[in-house]
Amino acid sequence: MAFFNGIDKIKFEGINTTNQLAFRHYNQEEMVMGKSMKEHLKFSMSYWHTLTGMGVDPFGQGTAIRPWDETEDKIEQAKTRVKVAFEFMEKLGLEYFCFHDRDIAPEGKDLAETNAILDEIVDVIEMEMQRTGIKLLWGTTNAFSHPRFVHGAGTSCNADVFAYAATQVKKALEITHRLNGAGYVFWGGREGYETLLNTNMGLELDNLATFLHLAVDYAKEIGFKGQFYIEPKPKEPTKHQYDFDAATVLGFLRKYDLLDSFKLNIEANHATLAGHTFQHELAFCRENGVLGSIDANQGDILLGWDTDQIPTNIYDAVLAMYEVLLAGGFTTGGLNFDAKVRRASFEPIDLFYAYIAGMDTFAKGLKVAAKLLEDGVFENFKEERYASYKSGIGAKIRAGKTTFTELEQHALQYGVREIASGRQEMLENILNQYIYG
Repeated sequence: MAFFNGIDKIKFEGINTTNQLAFRHYNQEEMVMGKSMKEHLKFSMSYWHTLTGMGVDPFGQGTAIRPWDETEDKIEQAKTRVKVAFEFMEKLGLEYFCFHDRDIAPEGKDLAETNAILDEIVDVIEMEMQRTGIKLLWGTTNAFSHPRFVHGAGTSCNADVFAYAATQVKKALEITHRLNGAGYVFWGGREGYETLLNTNMGLELDNLATFLHLAVDYAKEIGFKGQFYIEPKPKEPTKHQYDFDAATVLGFLRKYDLLDSFKLNIEANHATLAGHTFQHELAFCRENGVLGSIDANQGDILLGWDTDQIPTNIYDAVLAMYEVLLAGGFTTGGLNFDAKVRRASFEPIDLFYAYIAGMDTFAKGLKVAAKLLEDGVFENFKEERYASYKSGIGAKIRAGKTTFTELEQHALQYGVREIASGRQEMLENILNQYIYG
């Protein structure tokens, strides 16, 4: 049974096409720096926004028209959604997907029944994966929506909730392992606080570290070799999240001896909510060897919350792929479209328009980033800008072989010699030239 009748497999037709159900830049097999586009980009469908996002917002009910959700039987509805998901991915040429446990299956009357329902739905997912060859990029757990997580999950003030969340993660890890997932993401959800007046921050951080160590131990126990990720976010739903940004997460991992087990999954909208650019968070991770995967979306700078819009900003895409290429490309990670159509884009076909826009944006971004790197535009400029550290006192500073006394002698003898211009406007214009072509 087909759910997207009238929509054929989306093809690459080039920049001159007027067909809105075609790719202008994403040509799967086109070679870029020795790899095909699909190998570089590793696009993934987010199960939640795509299949279960109904267009609800704080001021209005859902608007999405989803004919496949008409049945009242929640289990049958979940099974149908699996078929919808794989038809959608096949038609777009997506090779990966990501899920939360509660996206793919509804909760039962208790935890045992919930896990049984999960197994039933995973049976269907596994069959569709075998049929299509589509793979699981990563799995994760929704430990934030249910009222039991009102005070957090791994950081809850209630030990019963900690145990429940651990059990939920245990099951989600088993599912991810069964489906040969390349990774598993921990997003803080409600791991944070609203006020310090009722919060023991030290205890909560210690408990969160214990939670993650237990997950690492269980992964080894079941033979799961996928990559663990933490996804930073500064606020929302809590006022202050413990995984505020990449630097905060890195400090946490170092303090609690978790750095060897985790990399980061960076989301564009979360970066901007933290007061950073998307590129900054990716560059920080690259410089520290923890760049793992990306949630590709964008926010609205005029709004102070996580809008999770389809990524169409070509500058962000170019600079993001520039950092990914500098890092040597994705290994276990990829580009997951943690993005949703706007509430007013409620027809099923809008899902295709949205993904095509995002995929084309990052495909163009990849091509521009590769050309910038091949031509050495920015890297050559940086080399020249920091040339004073290649010899003399600069080389000693870099090698850690100088002292304040020697630096004082240098400053007294030479003062400060010529300082070069940063040429920011020139470099931004060059970036524009590469984008415009």
